[in-house]
Amino acid sequence: MIKIAFFDVDGTLLQLGSKEPSPKTVQALQKLRANGVLLCMATGRGYLSVPHFESVDFDIWLTFNGSYVRSKDTVLFKNPLDVDDKHRILQNLKQMHRAAAISNEHFIVTNGTDPDLAQYFSFGSEKLMVSDRFDALCEEEIYQIMCSCNSAEYAQILQGTHATQITAWWDKAVDIIPLSCGKGNAVRAILAHYGFSKAEAIAFGDGRNDIEMLEAVGTGVAMGNALNEVKARAAVICRSVEEDGVYHYCLENHLI
Repeated sequence: MIKIAFFDVDGTLLQLGSKEPSPKTVQALQKLRANGVLLCMATGRGYLSVPHFESVDFDIWLTFNGSYVRSKDTVLFKNPLDVDDKHRILQNLKQMHRAAAISNEHFIVTNGTDPDLAQYFSFGSEKLMVSDRFDALCEEEIYQIMCSCNSAEYAQILQGTHATQITAWWDKAVDIIPLSCGKGNAVRAILAHYGFSKAEAIAFGDGRNDIEMLEAVGTGVAMGNALNEVKARAAVICRSVEEDGVYHYCLENHLI
């Protein structure tokens, strides 16, 4: 019996650029919760950037690709970036002449912008906020750094670090998170907190940053629009987000 369901947001619950899920996706989420299934939003977005859908009430928010997780009234897990790595990455990006965005549960700011980083934020219907206090805010706990780049630049961005990794669901920008984090580790922490087994959990996703999550649950479902490498690592493939894949999977498998 499924007791908890994890959902990536962009490309899974939402078509890219959309602010609200389709009526059938909303129906699936509502019926799952009515059946006693805990709903967890599992996203690369920061805590301040998670969407709030009308008529859908989530129980848990897994944010920053798993670096900060909370229920409505409790922080379940948090893992900020290593302090030395944080400063090294920002210095590396400065030498590469790349803008950086930093974020925690209180703010999300940048020290500049570029077209790809701006587009990355626009996928979540967000605007970049350039702050003249960027350097001071860098001294606080930071859960995620975001920048535009391509895969050939990953090594240069991480040069000199020891506890940090890059995760990406788009090929022109990345999320930089703790090495000991990721959606999979956060899912395991949530299951342990609630006393659920792996078999009692299901997850839906479409991007590379969802692979660990899909493998951390009993049933990992890749969306029909997922990358091929995601589909190869998932237990099941459902219809695409444009075809209401979450709804049809839940209906066909008697979850709703």
